[in-house]
Amino acid sequence: MTPPLANKHILIVEDDPVFRSMLAGYLTSLGATAGEAEDGEKALIYVKNHWPDLLICDLGMPNMDGIALVENLRHQGCQVPVIVISATEKMTDVDKMLRLGVHDVLLKPISDLTTLRDALLSCFYPYLFSSPASDEMALLDDWANLSEKPQEAIQLLRQLQPPAQQVISGCKVNYRQLTLADRSGIVLDIAPLSENDFAFYCLDISLAGDKGVLAALLLRALFNNLLQEHIAEQSESLPQMPTVLNKINKLLHQSYLEGQFPFLAGYYHVPKQELLIVSAGLHVKVEANKRKYDLNDSVPLGTLDSIFSSQTRLITGQWMCQIWGAGGRLQLNASV
Repeated sequence: MTPPLANKHILIVEDDPVFRSMLAGYLTSLGATAGEAEDGEKALIYVKNHWPDLLICDLGMPNMDGIALVENLRHQGCQVPVIVISATEKMTDVDKMLRLGVHDVLLKPISDLTTLRDALLSCFYPYLFSSPASDEMALLDDWANLSEKPQEAIQLLRQLQPPAQQVISGCKVNYRQLTLADRSGIVLDIAPLSENDFAFYCLDISLAGDKGVLAALLLRALFNNLLQEHIAEQSESLPQMPTVLNKINKLLHQSYLEGQFPFLAGYYHVPKQELLIVSAGLHVKVEANKRKYDLNDSVPLGTLDSIFSSQTRLITGQWMCQIWGAGGRLQLNASV
């Protein structure tokens, strides 16, 4: 019988030599070719020379940790699948890795290596590990957990809000937000796609009740990876943002998240100073080049099978975006 991971080349990035050797032996027993690197710097050299089919990566390592490693790979356009095995207890670390598009996060200690085996097989052979019934059960479990503690989920979203001021891909970015304290409002996320560009989005969860929280957590995990894949398909040309929003709209329907989700997504290429903003249900006013640009009202995500969004494209080195809806107001500023 052919081993399940025959012809698969997997790189193990782990600073603990004993654990690294144990993983290598286990992968070899499954038929895989196992490479080894003790930190992120050595892993980058290995990937450049050998290009594995998958990475198994720790987070806490000297010289270059797992988060910096995956960020470097993604910024270079490398979309090799990654499975994280870490002892971290920081939700923010897990969140960063999920936003970078890792396939799975497994927590140490791993008492049963079949957990790792199943994660590997689901990555290499997803059609064998997914079905509408199993996906529905997983979503129902997630929904049950959130429904039991919705306030904790809302608090988690607030903790994951980006810093009010930061430099992303060489661009200074800051924002101010006004949301009613007694209700869910507009959730903002900003993250780099590479050293040259970044993306952001706003989701108003005030109209969808507790389902809005689940939608926000889902988007945090998937939005950046979805946009990166779309850009790769475009051969590095500017993304077609309405296409991305339609994919998100379809994802919400497939995840059984019903309701209205006013949404805005933006993309900024810093060297080209090109700004794209598309809205589905949020009010938007952009100030740039000493002019003001209004995006027309549009239908929120989740309302129809296909969305009819409004979009603006500008060339500008400095811009301000005012966003508002039922969940509050937000002002986002950026300058090169």
